[in-house]
Amino acid sequence: MAGIIAVYGLVIGVLIAGDLGPPPDKTYSLYSGFMHLASGLSVGLAGLAAGYTIGIVGDMGVRSYMQQSRVFVGMVLILIFGEVLGLYGYV
Repeated sequence: MAGIIAVYGLVIGVLIAGDLGPPPDKTYSLYSGFMHLASGLSVGLAGLAAGYTIGIVGDMGVRSYMQQSRVFVGMVLILIFGEVLGLYGYV
């Protein structure tokens, strides 16, 4: 599940690189720089939070599943919510 979060960062990186041009053709304004910085930080920090969520919930879910099998459905739902956390940073 955490591999999808890396794709969000890759897409933002491709969008930022596509907006850049060679120096003679296009100038890179301060506004564009801050916009690209903010978009990268937004996706990166949301991906970091989603990765921690998926890691902690996955670890504790596997450990608690051994003791009680009813935990599996709740664990999957919380993992999906963690994935959505990364999607919010992308949007």
